[in-house]
Amino acid sequence: MEEIVNKVAQSGLLEINLEDYYPKGERVVFDMKEHLFQGLILKEKDFRAFVKSEDWNKYKDKYVALVCTVDAVVPTWAYMLLVTVIEPVAKKVVFGDLGMLETVIFMDALGRLNPADFTDKKIFIKGCGRLPVPESAYVEITRILRPVAKSIMYGEACSTVPLYKRRE
Repeated sequence: MEEIVNKVAQSGLLEINLEDYYPKGERVVFDMKEHLFQGLILKEKDFRAFVKSEDWNKYKDKYVALVCTVDAVVPTWAYMLLVTVIEPVAKKVVFGDLGMLETVIFMDALGRLNPADFTDKKIFIKGCGRLPVPESAYVEITRILRPVAKSIMYGEACSTVPLYKRRE
């Protein structure tokens, strides 16, 4: 009987699974529409009273996206004021929807990578997975690794797409 050889393991490829960088924690949206007078305008006095009286601990250790899902003029200072009370308890606060929140979270996580750790490596970036990794994370990891990697591929071990190969 012939011995089974794991050619992927012998290939010298370094697999990167972006799911390994997926920050754990609940993602929530704070929608300004709930605080608009007649769904149109923000009343400063009422909003400041709300900010002062609200229990912001409900955002403890959560990732928070600040957004307004209706067509209304919300002054910039209102979002800034929210950050002053949510940021001290939350893991992260961003302006934007959940997609923007995921992008920012991943940019933070990938920004902690040391590109030198990947110098002259043949890198395989794993594709499909269980977690919602944004496309922006795949773009960012490629941007970080391209200057140092020997080669970059994407996909699954059985079916990779070559993306980059350094010219020698």
